[in-house]
Amino acid sequence: MTETPHIPRGTQPEGARSEAEASRYVREMFGRIAPRYDLLNHVLSLQIDRLWRRRVTRRLRAVLERPDALVLDLCCGTGDLALALARAGKARVIAADFVHGMLVRAREKFSAALGDESANAPAKRWSIVEADALRLPFADSSFDLLTAAFGFRNLANYEAGLLEFRRVLKPGGTLAILDFTEPRSRLFGALYRWYFRKILPRIGGLISGDSSAYTYLPASVSKYLQPADLAALLQQSGYADVRYEVWTGSTVALHIARRPS
Repeated sequence: MTETPHIPRGTQPEGARSEAEASRYVREMFGRIAPRYDLLNHVLSLQIDRLWRRRVTRRLRAVLERPDALVLDLCCGTGDLALALARAGKARVIAADFVHGMLVRAREKFSAALGDESANAPAKRWSIVEADALRLPFADSSFDLLTAAFGFRNLANYEAGLLEFRRVLKPGGTLAILDFTEPRSRLFGALYRWYFRKILPRIGGLISGDSSAYTYLPASVSKYLQPADLAALLQQSGYADVRYEVWTGSTVALHIARRPS
């Protein structure tokens, strides 16, 4: 008999005994590495993270080019994807994260690239909000598009997150989740795990001064949902037109779904 694989409920940091503890661990960890976060992203991904963001914006261009569209980029970190979304079209973009240190850097990026948000158009096309993805401070049916890049995996409860995302999406609105996944190829998968578990924590710890954060990263990916499992969870959570594609040797996956009309 084939053993049914374990499907994680949410992120499982070592030592966390509850969803509240898992959430607190993630917030504190990202707060510690915020000053070196951008450098580490580019170094550890060999700059491929820039390509991934360009692909995401191309897939979502139909929404982004609408001047009446409202976009929410959750778990935005220092705002790289949110800024790419804002630059790709005419939609208004709200970047949200629950780590204050990340948002300080995101605000600096947006101000430098698009101008002060308190000024007149086109600066009114963006804003930044400190918010927990599991308890969003937005009204029902607010957004035409909701994105999450490399942050959904860190939620303490995946199903609760998807239900909260669906709540704030407009009927017919689009959800896009980009995140890491472990390749199943025996040879490439072994190489990937070697890099993620042996090399990445050493480089990350050396640059950031926080080796535990870059031990958490490969551990969180190894425990995360496989692309087909996330697609199934999206369907179970009430989304329609669920599809996904894997990139870069099946190391990242983009899921796109729609809140039914």
